[in-house]
Amino acid sequence: MSNPSMLKKIVLPSLLALGLGACATAVPPVEVTRFHIDNPARSGTIAVEEMAGNPDVGLEFRTYAAAVEQELQRVGFTAAGQGTAGQGARSDYVALVSFRRTFREPGSYGANGKPVSVGVGGAVGSGGYSGLGLGIGINLSGKPKGQVFTELQVQIRRRADSTTIWEGRAQTAAREGTPASQPGLAAQKLAAALLGGYPGESGRTITVK
Repeated sequence: MSNPSMLKKIVLPSLLALGLGACATAVPPVEVTRFHIDNPARSGTIAVEEMAGNPDVGLEFRTYAAAVEQELQRVGFTAAGQGTAGQGARSDYVALVSFRRTFREPGSYGANGKPVSVGVGGAVGSGGYSGLGLGIGINLSGKPKGQVFTELQVQIRRRADSTTIWEGRAQTAAREGTPASQPGLAAQKLAAALLGGYPGESGRTITVK
């Protein structure tokens, strides 16, 4: 007959290991790059709006906009509200948000067997993009059967003169069908990684786990 105490010693550590493994897969790393002018604003009213040319429109955008707004409040800004033009016009700043979600089959990997890199261009300067380019080559390790790649871009502009004071982009990849590949969790993870420690070091690419 099996010893109950012995079974506990074997089963409990195994269950704990499985739980930790599940947590690890639920929060894949995020690569973040930010650019900003010297001493960008850290307070004031801000309205979250959709960036022109946002490739993914519809109800899902609200999930990402809400996550960005929450993180902006964490770093010191005050929400001016979304909706009418009057609300947005009264804000000191506007945060323009864009996101993209793409699915990649194994065939989308390069001839060398490595994931195809995701390039990001654009940089912040007085009045908008300076053309410097972020120059990111993201190569998240591993070769799963299928991955969902998600990118979030946020640009903060001063409402009075439309000067871009801060811009950042965050990207991550998660195995298809996992919790991390779902829009809700992806939006929260990307927004927290992108705006955490705002404004961050300008021009540097970091990995947030």
